Amino acid sequence: MLGTWLTMSQVPGRIRIAAAGDIHCDEDRHSAVEEAFARVAAEADLVLLAGDLTTYGEPAQAHVLADVVRGFPLPVVAILGNHDWHSDRAEEIVELLVGAGVVVLERSSTIVTVDGVSIGIAGVKGFVGGFGSTWANFGEPLFRQAYADTTADVDALDAALRSIAGCDVRVALLHYAPVAETLAGEPEGLWLVLGAERLARPIVAHRPDLVLHGHAHHGSFEGSLDGIPVHNVAVHVMGRDFWVFELEAKRAEGEVVAEESVAEESSVRGEPTP
Repeated sequence: MLGTWLTMSQVPGRIRIAAAGDIHCDEDRHSAVEEAFARVAAEADLVLLAGDLTTYGEPAQAHVLADVVRGFPLPVVAILGNHDWHSDRAEEIVELLVGAGVVVLERSSTIVTVDGVSIGIAGVKGFVGGFGSTWANFGEPLFRQAYADTTADVDALDAALRSIAGCDVRVALLHYAPVAETLAGEPEGLWLVLGAERLARPIVAHRPDLVLHGHAHHGSFEGSLDGIPVHNVAVHVMGRDFWVFELEAKRAEGEVVAEESVAEESSVRGEPTP
């Protein structure tokens, strides 16, 4: 999906991106989610959500987020995470969120135009594969299918990043990690299912200004990939509802500044496993 939003920057010359992942909405967290979005509305130009929007992938949980963002003053772009697929009702979740005005990306891209500055977002969920000793395309059909699914995400990320090559600011939005550095803190035995180094290839090839992911609740916030900033924005890692990244409006001069959101502690995070 390639679409365009138009909005006005609240800080001329700079783009402020509020990001969060693994917010795990459910009916008990409606007020906390609503308060978090209300606070960030004055701090950013757009909101990016890095998957695991629900606790167990139930449409009733997606309704919580849909209710909060309906009429929200900023563009909201999201991808799904593994939790959002758990109940096999991902299509219903996407329909609910799109109906509330959210741009949901899955192996696709979109463009947000803020005060004449184009921000391209390439979005894929990503999948398993590991780092170093990686998942091989060998053996039983289930193993080979998992490898093929990750390959499809790698190819889709490559195509999505290519489609936004002309944008002033470019962001890669994933759920699974493309680099091991932001998994530090998680047991290394779990890294196989927390990300895949193959996802790094299109990122290095196209060099977006910022890479965001979630999924690893006990990972590390900051990493890099051949000099490209990579951040794990799972709320459990950030310890707050959103992190606001500030980028120069012109990509050629772009430098990412990770600014702290006013929310000092996260009020929307859940505790289910990644």
